[in-house]
Amino acid sequence: MSIWRQHTTPEEIHSRAAGSVNGLLDIRITEIGPDFLRGEMPVDERHVQPFGIIHGGVSVVLAETLGSVASMMACDPGFMAVGLEINANHLRPLPKGGRAFGLCTPVRIGRSVHVWNIELRRDDGELFCVSRLTTSIIERKPTK
Repeated sequence: MSIWRQHTTPEEIHSRAAGSVNGLLDIRITEIGPDFLRGEMPVDERHVQPFGIIHGGVSVVLAETLGSVASMMACDPGFMAVGLEINANHLRPLPKGGRAFGLCTPVRIGRSVHVWNIELRRDDGELFCVSRLTTSIIERKPTK
């Protein structure tokens, strides 16, 4: 049984992200499962710190993107998710030239708060970052 209440496709997500940080960093949603979301991102000169490994802030952007997309999809129509808190533990380096692969799963999907676990792995399958995102679910206001 699917946890998603608002259905979309990776293609629709990418078209909305074109002019945002997600588009600039080439973050891609690759799979929407019944209770998980997967995504990936290359690691090139846009993503690294001066020592040639992924910048911790970029890892957090990838994690927050996956968690935010998942949270929006898990909202009832007419509602939206806004970030409350994110944390990340950077466990290993990911060098320039590699790829980051993310898996986002729910910890709790409540009426007013969602909590998501995001695991980021390197090309070799090693976990390099774990993150948890908390979102607040609010009513979507009509745009004027």
